[in-house]
Amino acid sequence: MKFKSMLFSALLISITTSAQAADTILKPFILASKAAGTVVEKSAQVKTALTAAGYSVVGEYSPYTGVDIIIVTNDELKKNAAASEFGGYGAVQRVSITEAGKEVQVSYTNPVYMANVYRMKGNLSGVATGLAAALGKVEEFGAQGMSAEKARKYHYMMGMEYFDEPDVLAEYASYEEAVQAVDAKLSADKNGVSKVYRVDVPGKKESVFGVGLKGGADSGKYMDDRFIMSEIDFHDVKSTAHLPYEVLVSGNKVYALYARFRIAINFPDLSMMGKNSFMNIMKTPDAIRDALKKAVQK
Repeated sequence: MKFKSMLFSALLISITTSAQAADTILKPFILASKAAGTVVEKSAQVKTALTAAGYSVVGEYSPYTGVDIIIVTNDELKKNAAASEFGGYGAVQRVSITEAGKEVQVSYTNPVYMANVYRMKGNLSGVATGLAAALGKVEEFGAQGMSAEKARKYHYMMGMEYFDEPDVLAEYASYEEAVQAVDAKLSADKNGVSKVYRVDVPGKKESVFGVGLKGGADSGKYMDDRFIMSEIDFHDVKSTAHLPYEVLVSGNKVYALYARFRIAINFPDLSMMGKNSFMNIMKTPDAIRDALKKAVQK
């Protein structure tokens, strides 16, 4: 009788724990710190802390004044990417240093949130713990949040793309030809698309590239990182770690997540209409797709 009681108690705890895990609300970003200082000083401190914690800095991006974004990877990220379909999107994490008024904010992408929206095999909880230890953790932010289950099935609204509905930008004869061509084309920094980083997924014919997007005046602005962020990143705590955008070479094809998904996963609460809404960047998804196609096609 005592054994049955203990067994029942253990089962109840297990069910309760599972339910709590399922109900955990995830948000896109984590605020590590906010304090006086300069972007240059904070960036140097962040890179030192990340390197000491075992992360490799693979790229750095400053799309506009008062901002620096550091892109990192490590063995856990790459191993999980290798085990996941189109896992290259989750092979890196982005850390932003942003000047906001009289303070500098250090934030980073939430690894557990990203693992779920990218439908990865593991949830990257170890990476989350490592980044929090290296940089700090004040709060998760960027949305009201959603459960892991919802994140894995996420799309902004009916008729809009899911994770498994990306743009196919180009096709080559082989992975080797594709990755060499894309690297060379992005490194040439033409048509407003530039290479920020490249990470090859180990044991897999897959590579992810980070790209900077810079458009001209008038219609060209809709692909421009600075313009897009000026419209959607308007809260006091900045979501600068949304950048940079990605291009994925997987096998012999070149992909990019469609912008109505890629932007929405980091700004899921953005309203459809009104001030600071998706309506103000309505032309952006096609503008980004067209710019990326032009940048990577033969």
